Amino acid sequence: MKYRKKLIEYLFDKSQKVYTSMFKKHEPWGIYKAELLTYPENSLGKHLGLFLDKNDFELISKVERHDAYHTLTGYGTKVEDEIALQCLCFGNGKRSIYLYGAIILGVIILPDYYKYYYKSYCIGKNANSFHHFDYKKLLKISIHEFRETIFSKHQVNLIHIKHEQV
Repeated sequence: MKYRKKLIEYLFDKSQKVYTSMFKKHEPWGIYKAELLTYPENSLGKHLGLFLDKNDFELISKVERHDAYHTLTGYGTKVEDEIALQCLCFGNGKRSIYLYGAIILGVIILPDYYKYYYKSYCIGKNANSFHHFDYKKLLKISIHEFRETIFSKHQVNLIHIKHEQV
């Protein structure tokens, strides 16, 4: 399984650069981790900064929203979590070539996590729509209130537990 995960990591790395240059025409946010870490304590932006800091990341230009999804949902950055997050977004109504590719490759190359992918799809399907928001405009809102708006109480508790484990 180790080599299958490495293969997916390689494919994600190469395809993300191509996808961003070909399909993402909007302006990047122009915000960096250091700025996010100065946001109010319970804000989405602060939590996004903490997520980036914990993983030693900066926002990737033009796909910043993806890291906001990680922050909102509590999904980690392991290969199986990345694929599960795409499944959750698919269940929530998001559609993109990249999403389709990630899910198809994930299910084919890492079928061991099928139950996790399906559970994630169901969470997205049962959540209020969140994939369409302009997350840059939401960085100063309460992450807790935002989660409660999107997810059921049970789902919010699962997200909270995931964040405590991370």
